[in-house]
Amino acid sequence: MTGRTLYDKIWEQHVVADFEGGDNLLYVDRHLVQEVSSPQAFAYLRQNNLPLRRPDLHIAVADHAVPTRRKGHPFADGLAKRQVERLRENVETHGIAYMPMNGDRHGIVHVIGPETGFTLPGCTLVCGDSHTSTHGAFGCIAFGIGASECASVFATQTIRQARQKTMRVNLDGGLPVGVTVKDVILALIAEIGTGGGVGYAIEYAGSTIRDLSMEARMTLCNMTIEAGSRVGMVAPDETTFTYLKGRPLSPEGEMWERAVAAWSDLKSDEDAVFDREITFDTSTLEPQVSWGTTPEQTGAISGVVPDPDRIADRGRASRVRKSLAYMGLTPGTRLNDIPVDRVFIGSCTNGRLEDLRAAAAVLKGRQVAQSVRAIAVPGSAAVRIAAEAEGLHEVFLAAGFEWRDSGCSMCVAMNDDRLEEGERCASTSNRNFEGRQGKGGRTHLMSPQMAAAAAVTGRLSDVRELL
Repeated sequence: MTGRTLYDKIWEQHVVADFEGGDNLLYVDRHLVQEVSSPQAFAYLRQNNLPLRRPDLHIAVADHAVPTRRKGHPFADGLAKRQVERLRENVETHGIAYMPMNGDRHGIVHVIGPETGFTLPGCTLVCGDSHTSTHGAFGCIAFGIGASECASVFATQTIRQARQKTMRVNLDGGLPVGVTVKDVILALIAEIGTGGGVGYAIEYAGSTIRDLSMEARMTLCNMTIEAGSRVGMVAPDETTFTYLKGRPLSPEGEMWERAVAAWSDLKSDEDAVFDREITFDTSTLEPQVSWGTTPEQTGAISGVVPDPDRIADRGRASRVRKSLAYMGLTPGTRLNDIPVDRVFIGSCTNGRLEDLRAAAAVLKGRQVAQSVRAIAVPGSAAVRIAAEAEGLHEVFLAAGFEWRDSGCSMCVAMNDDRLEEGERCASTSNRNFEGRQGKGGRTHLMSPQMAAAAAVTGRLSDVRELL
């Protein structure tokens, strides 16, 4: 009998029942609740007079619709205000722990889950948001769900799911100067495409992974969904345990020791066979920027905008042509010559303390270009407090950035922060779809330090020239 993968081990531990056709009923250990995906699920409970089965296994926070300027800036959108108020009312009714906007635990759902210790190795974790894959960085099975599935978790603490095939992505070679894990995942998606992971649960392994911080691993798993996979995972190790120890919701005392002993066994067996395996050399990577309207339309900053007339695949050529029309770009243009109007540093991808430190290191002693408006949005109140304790906010403010409160902000145009028609943004977020940051807005994805470089120069730039 061959060995089992990490994904298979955790999956099998959570199967409650089997269905004809191969689906399984899975027990759900953790559920993160936010304002966008939950209203219909709460309505289902009311309409069917059902209790919420395990309130203690859920935590709730409003993140997508909240304004990131709190004092003196009320909700600009009435719908957004109602969404947040409705979430607060629903969680109070059902006894779910709630992180209020003015509290020191508020933040983006995929930031506060790990930093509170709610996210733990070996668990199954769901949320009504596709970037739930973030939490797989801790060695758990985490994925986004829809409103009807959210209702199932509320009522039964279980969910019906099809088991995924498995893929291992071996990342080896370390990271060159100026290159971060954001560059790695963008380059990987450009290599395998946005459909490369469809139907697979991806486990990341290799020497590059072992040297990554938990913040970097979360960035990697966060954007796994952009490669088409709902699940991205990293086996837990000492880096994981060190991060989790002492977190508010982490085990304590004897339970901590027992937990670490169990978590230490959470890894793929040496003879485990994956359905697909990829090896990706990270040692020669350059900083990456997206030029199109999907994350796979990405290239090294030293490159140029591609020419669709030179692409043999007609379907791909057509997609590139459409993207360039939307982005207002001409084939052959050097990527580092493209000007930007806005810069956004934040999101569940790159709004953690490590990200802010990296950007601040580039900004220190420099000024944002006069043509650029830039904002820095910590991923949580805890991140903001820690950053201010280090004086990072002073670096951002001195450089000409706006320093905001926590929230999803400009990652998704469901709040006050959004692009205007035709504006071009250097963004640390995860998606560059048409209209993602505002109707007609043009998004270029990159790392925090690359975004900082763009803010200073007023164009897409190679951060290595500023380091």
